[in-house]
Amino acid sequence: MIVETAAPHVLTGVSVEEDSKSAAMELAAALQGVEAEIVLFFASSHYDIGLLGRELQKHFPGSLVLGCTTAGEIHEHRCLRRSVCGFALPRETFSISLRPMPSLSNFDMQAGQKLVSDMVAELSDHLVAPINGNTFAMLLVDGMSRLEEIVLSAIHMEIGDIPLFGGSAGDDLKFDKTAIFHDGDAHDDIAVFCLINTVCPFRIFSTQHFVASDRKMVITEADVATRCVSEINAAPAAKEYARLVGIDYDCLDPMTFATHPVMVRVGGAYYVRSIQNVDQNDNLRFFCAIDEGLVLTLAEGVDMVENLSQTFDDIRLHVGEPQLVIGCDCIFRRLEYEQDPKVATKVANLFKQNRVIGFNTYGEQFGGMHVNQTFTGVAIGYPQSKGG
Repeated sequence: MIVETAAPHVLTGVSVEEDSKSAAMELAAALQGVEAEIVLFFASSHYDIGLLGRELQKHFPGSLVLGCTTAGEIHEHRCLRRSVCGFALPRETFSISLRPMPSLSNFDMQAGQKLVSDMVAELSDHLVAPINGNTFAMLLVDGMSRLEEIVLSAIHMEIGDIPLFGGSAGDDLKFDKTAIFHDGDAHDDIAVFCLINTVCPFRIFSTQHFVASDRKMVITEADVATRCVSEINAAPAAKEYARLVGIDYDCLDPMTFATHPVMVRVGGAYYVRSIQNVDQNDNLRFFCAIDEGLVLTLAEGVDMVENLSQTFDDIRLHVGEPQLVIGCDCIFRRLEYEQDPKVATKVANLFKQNRVIGFNTYGEQFGGMHVNQTFTGVAIGYPQSKGG
């Protein structure tokens, strides 16, 4: 039979203290008790994330400390704002190779590929389990960089069968500046890539609660570099989108985009391409890569709670009771479920039952794709051993 081992478990914590130093102290107190390989935290952008991270580093001097700003925080007991939450992975059951990818605006594909191959070699020197089947990858990216696809293309070519998930940092819907804490300071224009080797069972997952409708549109003019669409169906983009979804142009807002996303077809499957906002020139700015000639399909929503429940049922079939689910949940999903208090309560209860720690993102990474309006992450079970 399979029995749990006595290995130390993942510790989690949260703080709603307004002051960065006080919040760090409270979170650190909750994470004491294991020798941490890494402390990972997700923080509201109202904090001084550099100060917060440095204070955490004082409490965990021999551990990696990594964090990012968010558009909302998810702790296993509730969904929060203006908080910091996090967890500590025990060194006994986890081994990590971590590298930054700075200056994303000048990202070099070959240098990115070499960095990843070097990380695989480095991880192989201090494994806690054979690398194949026991290693997953995590990517945190500056959510305002608009470079997720380029970074992923470099990484995915090098990691082979290692499954990958990740999230794009947020800034509480200001769409101004996001930050990632690494190596003692907060940085923008950066990605941080982690390879995580573990004796624990795990499962990478991604789910969305939208399906394709029969309503199509074509991008006829766009700026690919800025993900900005100026024309759809040869008409002004924002006005044409409003017409197609049946909403008055003056009523377009984040809630509209959350409940009426568009999708693209890739490899026979449909994926959401979320609209970030309408700019001052009435163009639509997207969270994901777009291009002229791309056919978009209006999406139709299905039951979010049922979809999420089925996702967790599948997770439990593969890893058993989760000791931690690291969750990257698109901010537009949160905007949608918070419109109905009953739905919000059901989602929060599912997060609680499955020990989700994570953040609301400006986009998610799954395999080699940058996606939108998904709940993406990794579920980690308890260490197991075969017994008689």
